[in-house]
Amino acid sequence: MDSAGTLTAKDTRRVLVVDDELSVREILCEGLEAFGFDTRMAADADEAMSLLENERFHLLLTDIDMPGRSGIDLMNSARTAFPDLDVVMVTGVVDAKTAIKAIRDGASDYVTKPFNLEEVQIVVDRTLEKRRLIEENRSYQEHLEDLVELRTGELVEKHREVEHLYDDLQDSYESTLQALVTALDFRDNETQGHSYRVVEYAVIVAKEMGIEEPELTWIRRGAILHDVGKIGIPDSILKKPGKLDEAEWEEMKRHPEMGFRMLQHIRFLEPALDIVMSHQERFDGTGYPRGLQGEEIPLGARIFAVVDTFDAMTSDRPYRKALTIEDARSEIREWSGRQFDPDVAEAFLQVPAETWREVRERVHREVTALEEQVRQVLGS
Repeated sequence: MDSAGTLTAKDTRRVLVVDDELSVREILCEGLEAFGFDTRMAADADEAMSLLENERFHLLLTDIDMPGRSGIDLMNSARTAFPDLDVVMVTGVVDAKTAIKAIRDGASDYVTKPFNLEEVQIVVDRTLEKRRLIEENRSYQEHLEDLVELRTGELVEKHREVEHLYDDLQDSYESTLQALVTALDFRDNETQGHSYRVVEYAVIVAKEMGIEEPELTWIRRGAILHDVGKIGIPDSILKKPGKLDEAEWEEMKRHPEMGFRMLQHIRFLEPALDIVMSHQERFDGTGYPRGLQGEEIPLGARIFAVVDTFDAMTSDRPYRKALTIEDARSEIREWSGRQFDPDVAEAFLQVPAETWREVRERVHREVTALEEQVRQVLGS
């Protein structure tokens, strides 16, 4: 037996011989022991059951026709108590029906009296070999199930690790993008906090329209990076305290394409570039840089166009004072279908004015705190 209790080819195979005739029992036991089996004998079914309950046997070799309980009765009791026990019937009647009935009732095989010991050996060997193969297969299946469970657990754990790494990577991406936008906002004194506000505004409108992940992430990243092309705009234009002349305005209008070219080779940003390239397009086709119209404009860019204009209208500029949130909402309504996608404008207007006010005030606090940290680092 191996450590799992499985019969192996090298085991001493134990056989219980049951027959009411002593001479038959002795002949069978002596013959089987000569062939390498370890045998015990019993004279009837009750004695056999007592031995089975106290010792381990691999095979029961029993006569069918015995006084008291028959071999069939013994087999049924033994198989009920010990399901893995093999039973070979010994019958003195050369009757196929008897043999077939015994096998149908659970016997593994049968031999007939008078018997040839070599034939008995062949039947017992064959039966025990079959049992050995069954037990090996069962052990393999159990081991396989354990192995599958172990490997499944390992895969689940690896999947969790990959998810954590992915989340960490996404956090690193977001932190890098936020640092880039912070630097850009500090360079453009006129729009400090603008990028943070429009990111939150865009996500609110997108959710109002039923947009879910991963599209929300692409809209958020596109909103963060929408003005990255302004890095290539000269300070004399970007920081001019007044309206731009025609030449300066033409230069400023280049920033969507400049931003797109800067980012187009960064694979993880590809889905966000629609907003970078198209955030200045207008629903009626009068925007830039490509003059797209209606649904030619990517949805993320159509959403961004509304919140970007809303933020611009509700922010102070050197050449004009900010509109109230209520007045800005009225302007969005007025220009719906012309400058803005009417579906996006409607979603924007469904959001309570108080929501926009809360976001604006919170971002202002966060940006002010960030400015103070930067000043402390720079020692100014």
